[in-house]
Amino acid sequence: MLKRCLAVACLLPFVVTAVRAQSGVYNRWAGTWAASPMQTESGFAMRPLCGRTLREVVHLSTGGAQVRLRFSNEFGLDPLTLSDIHVALSAGGSRIQDGSDYAVTFGGASNVVIPPGAAMFSDPVSMNVAPLADVTVSFFVPSQVMRAETYHAFAGGDNFEAAGDVAAAADLTNPVKAHSWYFFDGIDVPAVEGSRTVVAFGDSITDGAHMTMNSNRRWPNLLAARLVQDKNLSQVSVLDEGIGGNRVLNDVAGPNALARFDRDVLAQDGVRYLIILESINDIGHTKHPVSPEDEVTTAQLEEGLKQMADAAHQHGIKVYAATLTPYKGAKYWSQKGEQMREDLNSFIRASKDFDGVIDFAKATRDSQDPQVYNSQYDSGDHLHPNDAGYQAMANAIHLALFK
Repeated sequence: MLKRCLAVACLLPFVVTAVRAQSGVYNRWAGTWAASPMQTESGFAMRPLCGRTLREVVHLSTGGAQVRLRFSNEFGLDPLTLSDIHVALSAGGSRIQDGSDYAVTFGGASNVVIPPGAAMFSDPVSMNVAPLADVTVSFFVPSQVMRAETYHAFAGGDNFEAAGDVAAAADLTNPVKAHSWYFFDGIDVPAVEGSRTVVAFGDSITDGAHMTMNSNRRWPNLLAARLVQDKNLSQVSVLDEGIGGNRVLNDVAGPNALARFDRDVLAQDGVRYLIILESINDIGHTKHPVSPEDEVTTAQLEEGLKQMADAAHQHGIKVYAATLTPYKGAKYWSQKGEQMREDLNSFIRASKDFDGVIDFAKATRDSQDPQVYNSQYDSGDHLHPNDAGYQAMANAIHLALFK
């Protein structure tokens, strides 16, 4: 069934239908939600998506009077056609709120063809979205050649698939659940006075691994909730650009941090602040290296962080480096790796390359043994925090950093 979707040319007649474009286009935008694109792997990750509707649910940070959507074909080998695209407010599960559904266009057309390696923004859609709202984006994937797919592996909640074009349905009948975001990787809202964006850049601890499903309790989500509650910071949005398993220097899960930095940080709309939490996977893989590249050093990781900080500074972005949380007891912990973590954290705390430090290690460690998580914050794998641990991380971020 996979091969049928991946290897055949478009079988359905497809008509580009022009509609009147939305009026009132804003000149400036600010990101309110994002996910870092990755390439699916054959077999487990790739899905037979042709001829199906995808309904994907996301959790915003700031709100606005319009939205525009971003779709990506970054890792596609063929042009990607999407049609009958809709945005609506979520009513939970695969349901949408009554009266909240809006058709989405691209240059006035009801479909979009995205070239390989590219991303495209929709026309603005006039709909009011509140801060911290849950939004559904639904679209139909016609039959087409699809030798590779662009997605974000971990959505942390339920998304939905259904046969045929049912993108405008108020609810999906017997949908199949999916836990990744396919092809869709960003939402912007109009920039207003005080708008500015924080990019949270990291690995699975930023991506939200081991949080309660459908809870949106990643530390970037919880930081966004804190910002919204502060009247002076309510227009500061947070974009989560974490990828589980990501490394600073080597590709494994998604492109390495240096390779994806321009796309996931510098190219985001309205970005003014960057929080970097990366390196624990580079360190962990030194326990059982499978290639010479796995034998990274602390000095190499320090230089990688410096490179990212310098690039951000060249674009007027303030950079806050986060210390690495404890990981003793995790499968890839070693005494050598622990020394690297502690040395890197010492570098982060003392370096003049950053505009500030966020001490996640101090916020989550056991007071009697700083090499391990506080038991109240440990998800059980000794590497990732639980919901309470993510809250402790969000609480450790001084909001004055964004004033």
